Amino acid sequence: MEIEQLRLRLRALGARPSHEARLLRAWLQGHALDAGPRTESNRLPKALQAALPELEAELGALARVRSEHPGEDGTRLLVELADAQAVESVLLPRDGLCVSTQVGCAVGCVFCMTGKDGLLRQLDSGEIVAQVALARRLRRVHKVVFMGMGEPAHNLDAVIEAIELLGTEGALPHKNLVLSTVGDLRVFERLPQMRVKPALALSLHSTRAALRAALLPRAPRIDPAELVELGEAWARASGYPIQYQWTLIEGVNDGEDELEGIVRLLAGKYAVMNMIPFNRVDGLDYRRPAAESAAEIARRLHRAGILTKLRQSAGQDVDGGCGQLRAREAKLAFVRREERRAARPPA
Repeated sequence: MEIEQLRLRLRALGARPSHEARLLRAWLQGHALDAGPRTESNRLPKALQAALPELEAELGALARVRSEHPGEDGTRLLVELADAQAVESVLLPRDGLCVSTQVGCAVGCVFCMTGKDGLLRQLDSGEIVAQVALARRLRRVHKVVFMGMGEPAHNLDAVIEAIELLGTEGALPHKNLVLSTVGDLRVFERLPQMRVKPALALSLHSTRAALRAALLPRAPRIDPAELVELGEAWARASGYPIQYQWTLIEGVNDGEDELEGIVRLLAGKYAVMNMIPFNRVDGLDYRRPAAESAAEIARRLHRAGILTKLRQSAGQDVDGGCGQLRAREAKLAFVRREERRAARPPA
């Protein structure tokens, strides 16, 4: 359900702007739609009041917890959508939430489980914000990062609609809405037009154009230096630092040349470098660097004047890196189907 479709439906049931805002706020806070004091001034039209149970059921079906996977650095949720497809959300420390924007992903990052099967379908704006409503029924959420399954730039209309709702009726500070992308010129064209100005995270992963193209095979071919300049322009316009994401892979992008390249590109920039050690994935030969090696890289960048945060890949301790829960469930379902087929008596 697209957000605009929901708004039109509420209006067709007689909702005034104040009713519409009240119902959207209740949903996005994880409350019942008819929550709050009932007074003569905020009384809902009878047709709208009668439709609330059906609306509540439809909104609740947009995103439901299929399974929870607590870890040292947050709790991963395998979230079931209304058509039984699944995506992943992550309850992060300090009241953060990571949401997905697609089932699968077309970028095909070679170190990521999500992209191995390609793009299955887009999430609509209602399914994106429903992940926030779902999480808020479990705990407080004060920050939302669009860094889960999918490439937000490939579903930009729905992502922008979700961001603008979360930054208004969702009562989230604009700087606490973080749009993550591999780098797509459409993002930089649309950002200045948005009413809600999100922070921006750019997936860099290498300062060498050829290596970056190999790691992100279907990302736009933007030279890393140009991508940094585009990010810096948004940092100046928004007042927020650009976050750069770097999946740290042993022997691939952790060498001296890359450290020198990072310093060359980011020195003096309003930026944060998030170093994320590779999360092991079955079937991939890439290796996670030793903890001390990763820490030394972060220290060296700090000494060179680059604000660097060494992140722990969410879900590492439960084999729950992005896309792994969904893939594991799909594999288990396949095995069970084969077992049932084998157990059938011959015709």
